[in-house]
Amino acid sequence: MPSVSLPDGSKKEFEQPVTVGDVAADIGPGLAKAAVAGKVNGRLVDLSAPVPDNAEVAIVTADDEEGLEVIRHSTAHLLAEAVKELFPEAQVTIGPVVENGFYYDFAYDRPFTPEDLEAIEEKMAEIAERDEPVQREVWDRNEAIRFFRDQGEVYKAEIIGEIPDNEDVSVYWQGDFVDLCRGPHVPSTGKLKAFKLTKVSGAYWRGDARNEMLQRVYGTAWPDKKALKRYLKQLEEAEKRDHRRLGQQLDLFSIQEDAGGGLVFWHPKGARIRRRIEEYWRSEHERAGYEFLYTPHVADYDLWQTSGHADFYSDSMYPAMEVEGHPFEIKPMNCPFHVLVYKDQLRSYRELPIRWAELGTVYRYEMSGALHGLMRVRGFTQDDAHIFCREDQMESEIAGVLDLTLRVLNTFGFDEVDLYLSTRPEEKSVGSDEIWEKATAALRGAIERQGLEYHLDEGGGAFYGPKIDFKIRDAIGRQWQCSTVQLDFNLPERFDLEYVDESSERARPIMIHRAIFGSLERFFGVLIEHYAGKFPAWLAPVQAQVLPITDHQADYAAEVANRLKNAGFWAEADLRNEKVGFKIRQHTMDKVPYMLVVGDQEMESGQVSVRHRSGEDLGAMDVATFVDRLRSEVDNKQIESEG
Repeated sequence: MPSVSLPDGSKKEFEQPVTVGDVAADIGPGLAKAAVAGKVNGRLVDLSAPVPDNAEVAIVTADDEEGLEVIRHSTAHLLAEAVKELFPEAQVTIGPVVENGFYYDFAYDRPFTPEDLEAIEEKMAEIAERDEPVQREVWDRNEAIRFFRDQGEVYKAEIIGEIPDNEDVSVYWQGDFVDLCRGPHVPSTGKLKAFKLTKVSGAYWRGDARNEMLQRVYGTAWPDKKALKRYLKQLEEAEKRDHRRLGQQLDLFSIQEDAGGGLVFWHPKGARIRRRIEEYWRSEHERAGYEFLYTPHVADYDLWQTSGHADFYSDSMYPAMEVEGHPFEIKPMNCPFHVLVYKDQLRSYRELPIRWAELGTVYRYEMSGALHGLMRVRGFTQDDAHIFCREDQMESEIAGVLDLTLRVLNTFGFDEVDLYLSTRPEEKSVGSDEIWEKATAALRGAIERQGLEYHLDEGGGAFYGPKIDFKIRDAIGRQWQCSTVQLDFNLPERFDLEYVDESSERARPIMIHRAIFGSLERFFGVLIEHYAGKFPAWLAPVQAQVLPITDHQADYAAEVANRLKNAGFWAEADLRNEKVGFKIRQHTMDKVPYMLVVGDQEMESGQVSVRHRSGEDLGAMDVATFVDRLRSEVDNKQIESEG
């Protein structure tokens, strides 16, 4: 009689062998209907999976994160089946789950058109309506290779050929379609009710530009149509907020293909915002006890071998350049340079902690197909900081980083921040178990000391130490990972860093890596989309436009603009021979926070008529009164409530 333990601690006994689906049905018909997969002793499995005796069983529904992943992966297979029915000559390759959806790569002799996508989506709906059973089979590896090769699926055969000889492979049937997959999957295609194909793009086989180009079809899938509709609405809003479109419209930055792509050119208005961000960043770091460094852009290749980047990070580094017969490398990281500054002299324990920060521009190789506006570039400026401290200082220093990071993020209007504690990777890592345990405990202790909630990311740490990642949520609910704090006992070992302890013995410092923005470019892109280009007054590249009603007030408008400039604000006077209504509309489109309209009455009284970009008329006020209002907004870094 199989015995099963459930998550609530209760137990169930059965008179005959059962599957996960049987357990769900025994609990109740509602759960059986909602179930998409299960967990047996912590492992995600199909509902058809047999349950061993004394197993711990949990039923997974579409409302669970893992259940949603099963739905999305199953929908990728639904997409592949639809493509094969409509385009039998197409070859299927891989179809993983990605954030908010899935994709599947196909080899086909012509590009898919928008009309093709519509037809594929209709076919997917038809297959879902057929409610085809999804069944798992385990095949001999060589048998699987022969089968897929005979079907003309050379990519699948190649994938299976890389599986060790002694391993079987699992495949899933749905109708007449069969695909290689580990699973698990939904029990039938009828469980897939809410999906949408979103776009098609090119992708190299295995991500290698030397291989053939495939077609990648993206889609999204959700538990129900209400959730799908909500997500599509978010996509529509995200399109309006796209930083690439707004960056061009507001003349903030450009990516110049003549320079090779992936390199950001900051235009004057964008540079104003960047300068304001940097000024705030520096002031907060000074308050927190940091000193600033400036380091070179290139270094002898031997440095990157010592640091380990030449081994662990070579795919993201540019080819070395030869200087006087010796290779030099443009920097992908600032860390080794800060290490060299530390090593320039022997340090005392009394000097620690040492906190150094740098806005250092780094360069990393990205394939052209992966570049995306400000979010994925080849050259960017990291707001890097490194702390060198004693082991007994780790937790307090991390707590200080948490305070600083959350304060900075909140200032920019990011109040919803999720923390993720990432632990030792299972495969590649350096250092003893003892130091990993101490380092992880220090990160956990700092988080808990601050009374913060966090998620555990088992095995997600860097090879050199555990870390905390911060994910911010923007105005339309999307998450962005920007900030990170990482403990490192690898570089101090590689570079033989030391300090003299209180017993006059040599000791090894702990190194803490830390970035708040991640990179100025990417953070700027997030800000553009978060604010939809409507920067708060303290960040806006033009804070006020002075608009004369006629040419008669032009001199007064210029005078008001100059008063604002002399007070330290970015202000302009629009003296064009256009109607004031036209000017208001244009500067509202340009998302200028304040428009100061001046006519004869305002000129005679020394006032301005203040209009907010939201359309609110704030009435007439003295210029000095407006200056005080704007200064209060800027000094307090006020974030407006509007979208």
